[in-house]
Amino acid sequence: MHKFATFACEMILRKLSILNYKNIREAQLELSPKMNCFIGPNGAGKTNVLDAIYYLSFCRSASNPIDSQVIHHDEAFAMIEGSYVPDGSDDVSEIVSVGMKRGQKKHFKRNKKEYKRLSEHIGMIPLVVVSPSDTLLIEGGSEERRRLMDMVIAQYDRSYMEHLTRYSNALQQRNTLLKAVGEAALSSPQSFDPALMQIWEEQMAEEGEQLYRRRKSFVEELTPVFQEYYQAIAQHREQVGLNYVSHCQRGPLLEVIQRDRMKDLAVGYSLHGVHRDDLEFTLGDRPMKREGSQGQNKTYVIALKLAQFDFLKRTASQTVPLLLLDDIFDKLDASRVEQIVRLVSGDSFGQIFITDTNRDHLDQILRTTALDYRIFHVKAGEIDV
Repeated sequence: MHKFATFACEMILRKLSILNYKNIREAQLELSPKMNCFIGPNGAGKTNVLDAIYYLSFCRSASNPIDSQVIHHDEAFAMIEGSYVPDGSDDVSEIVSVGMKRGQKKHFKRNKKEYKRLSEHIGMIPLVVVSPSDTLLIEGGSEERRRLMDMVIAQYDRSYMEHLTRYSNALQQRNTLLKAVGEAALSSPQSFDPALMQIWEEQMAEEGEQLYRRRKSFVEELTPVFQEYYQAIAQHREQVGLNYVSHCQRGPLLEVIQRDRMKDLAVGYSLHGVHRDDLEFTLGDRPMKREGSQGQNKTYVIALKLAQFDFLKRTASQTVPLLLLDDIFDKLDASRVEQIVRLVSGDSFGQIFITDTNRDHLDQILRTTALDYRIFHVKAGEIDV
């Protein structure tokens, strides 16, 4: 397996406190620095534990961006707190917490000091999550694949979210103008003054080309590592590809945006720009979406996420990411499960959180590793060791 020489430290989550988060009323967990396994039936709350960990890295839920909807339905508030230590040290170096009340702004803190901007926190605790919803990367629209790029790049490039925010604002302003003047411009083209939206087009182009360069570099570096992971899991049974597609590849972005301005006026929104970027997933020379079996699709997204892990490990403040594996073994044949277990049990990975309904899968992992581990049983929002 591909290895990077760059040294990376670990930030270990040693204690996790959850109060009124989704279906978890209260939990105080002492965690293993290596492997943490959560076992229980579907709907028990296993994924909600992982989502609480995700929240402490990304300042939001992975599944629901509306904070009021992640508070337990019978309660007025929720809290999550994590105590992190470097490289398994006994001394807590960072305490990250979030408190939220219905109808109020949430308070996200590091060592009891509240962040002024949540973007300042992204990347401090890099994290990769692999879950059943990842199939949307293949089956869903291009916005899913753009979000994938954005979430990874934002964890190691602090300026990326600023460029993305400015681009999105310019796009929104241009679309508002397109809708406002579109009907009049179509009936009387000479009445349309291009200067009205020139400023937004120029900002779209300037910020969009910044985003394009970062996305292009990311995909170029990620692809060979991703292919190695896929081959390791699939035992060289298939060839896969990953291609970045962007309107920036057609020429200077400002020219591309302005070239079909009349078409944009006709539809009332911007047809060109990096908000239409996509990643092409291929199996052989054909689209993965049409050709891949359930097992191949799942192997593809798992390999993609493990490659992200490798990438973040050497870029995100030289910190080994946390790895969250949520019910990933379903619909995979025994040989692929075995290869995934072998990979994540190796020295390349740091602290791991795994959920499964099947104790056999976890026993298989634990038999093949000498790593320290803890097993938690989850039932109806209650968590027991």
